[in-house]
Amino acid sequence: MNHMANKARAVADLTEGIIVATVEIEAPAERIFEALTTGDEVLRWWGSSDTYRTTEWTGEVRPGGRWRANGVGVDGKPFSVGGEFLEVIPARKLVQTWRPDWDERNTTTTVTIRLDPIEGGTRLTLWHKGFSGHPESCGGHGAGWERVLGWLAGHVTPPAPAQQHFLCRLLPPRATFAHDMDADEAEVMKHHAEYLTGLLHKGVAVVFGPVADPAGAWGVGIFRASGEAQMHALCDADPAILSGRGFRYEVLPMLRAVYRD
Repeated sequence: MNHMANKARAVADLTEGIIVATVEIEAPAERIFEALTTGDEVLRWWGSSDTYRTTEWTGEVRPGGRWRANGVGVDGKPFSVGGEFLEVIPARKLVQTWRPDWDERNTTTTVTIRLDPIEGGTRLTLWHKGFSGHPESCGGHGAGWERVLGWLAGHVTPPAPAQQHFLCRLLPPRATFAHDMDADEAEVMKHHAEYLTGLLHKGVAVVFGPVADPAGAWGVGIFRASGEAQMHALCDADPAILSGRGFRYEVLPMLRAVYRD
């Protein structure tokens, strides 16, 4: 089954000194807010082996509360960044000042994070303001936020269920069906094809179509599902089965599936 894309994107306006970044995450806003504001959580996702690692995060998550993160770069050099929470609305909005020790300007910028519920998860939008006159720092932070939001999305997104492949045979009510179906049966076949085409677009169906068996044509499809129960539910929802005209499915789990996308 398809999952929500969690590719983070950031745009840095070097003239205005503003960064806007966004990512859609298949997780509730409460879970994302927890990952952003809990020290043990932050240490689990903020960083990577080829960039840097956050080694300590502390914060009093309330307006006026202070926060600080310490870390170490891939070169072994330590760093820190900290600030103050200006606005805190759990699972909805977080505004904080941002002052890193690696910035020679020694100035404070502001990060605003908003969490909006969408179908299937949450849209996170981030604004980082205060880089006017410093385009290099603005661009660097923009690239950094893309990485950070990607790490966050990967951390809180639940793993996709394991997929199995199934070979399914749709057997018609009679061997001569392909040659002597009536108008109503042809309409059923139209809706059947539309249903399987929809599954194809969702990535559930891999391939489907009729088979010219000398003993009588039948339909075949290869599908992805999380298990036999889901596969049978998909077959039961097929308009051919729902028509009550004598169609039936044979569902056979594949021991192994090797294919080329």
